[in-house]
Amino acid sequence: MKTGSILVVEDEETQRRTLTGFLKKRGYYTQDAGSGEQALEILEAGPFDLVLTDQKMDGISGLELLKKVKEDNPEIEVIVLTAFGDVRSAVRAVKEGAYDYLTKPVDLEALEISIARALERRQLVAENRALRESISERHSFESIISCSGPMESVLNMAARVAKVETPVLITGESGTGKEMVARAIHYSSKRKDKPFVPVNCAALNQNLIESELFGHEKGAFTGAIKERQGKLESADGGTLFMDELGEISPEIQVKLLRFLQERTFERVGSDKVLRADVRLIAATNRDLEKAISQGHFREDFYYRINVVNIHIPPLRSRKEDIRPLVDHFLAASQDRLGRKSFSREALDSLLRYDFPGNIRELQNIVERAMVLSRSEIITREDLPPSVIARQDSGKAVPGDTDSLTGAVENLERSMIIEALELSGGVKVKAADKLGITERNLRYKIKKLGIY
Repeated sequence: MKTGSILVVEDEETQRRTLTGFLKKRGYYTQDAGSGEQALEILEAGPFDLVLTDQKMDGISGLELLKKVKEDNPEIEVIVLTAFGDVRSAVRAVKEGAYDYLTKPVDLEALEISIARALERRQLVAENRALRESISERHSFESIISCSGPMESVLNMAARVAKVETPVLITGESGTGKEMVARAIHYSSKRKDKPFVPVNCAALNQNLIESELFGHEKGAFTGAIKERQGKLESADGGTLFMDELGEISPEIQVKLLRFLQERTFERVGSDKVLRADVRLIAATNRDLEKAISQGHFREDFYYRINVVNIHIPPLRSRKEDIRPLVDHFLAASQDRLGRKSFSREALDSLLRYDFPGNIRELQNIVERAMVLSRSEIITREDLPPSVIARQDSGKAVPGDTDSLTGAVENLERSMIIEALELSGGVKVKAADKLGITERNLRYKIKKLGIY
């Protein structure tokens, strides 16, 4: 049985029966209509994959039906049957969105081939749309794990920036999630169906970065054995994300500044002016203002890319995000490493740690602990020595019991966790045991990163 539903529209009964019978024998689900008006009624009741219509009919013509179908559901493929030699109608049909046109009398073998190709294209379009939707969802702001006030402010600003076209500079330490925010901006913008092209400037040889960005012509330098398209051309219509922007030389900064101002550039080894419609989002963990004072970064370029600055705080400044991030990493790895959870002591150790490597370090710690733990419960002993040694050194860290605030937070956390466990996770009962309102309990759970 072939897949695909086809609506045959033909006002001549003998021809309609011939086409419908042929397609049913080939395994297609088929319905027929004797006019364009009847076809529209059938299409209102349920969509079809393909409409096969005669061009010349009384009432609504095949071309009018084609236009209406494409307005209501552009994913439906349409094949138009035209009189022999009526080239003008055929060309118009294709311009209006028809997949193909065939002349009468219909060659049934050619018809079957055309239908198979049209349905294959429809499936590819549907798969591409589903893939784009999946990518957009995976890189949306909702996919960024956060419940802390500082990150909520960051995401609110980024969501506003996504609606405009200005350059964005994202700053913050390594591992804080700068690229995730950049992707969320792109996939929440009107450019979401166009490419998002990332470039790690720190990973590129500075002698070749110009070629990487702008492309080069064959023979432009030793090793340029063929013409190459640069990242700017690849990102045309979309977004170029330049990570670690502070690593590029002032010479490249000049060329990028010109591109931002004029939207034009030349490939290495060519004087031909090319154009590209690209939005630039940059990120850096360096202090660019300090680099300007030292002569390593151009001030004019800095102010051109720093139209909107989004600073992502380090993980140690948003401890509320640790628990939800831990839960996310545990869930993401459970198919490979099994279902596991952190003990209260292990989680407290993470909450007291500074995370110099930020979220990337936390992810590595969680995966390491899952690999080394011999049971479903990850203990403090399963954590890296650096985490334990940092806390056992006696140095005060944010949230440590050496400070009054840290001691109070740890006591609150322990009492809330115990009350929740005794109440079977029912927050109303847990709040009653603690002598506080359920609303206050929910606030503290979010603030302290519990569950």
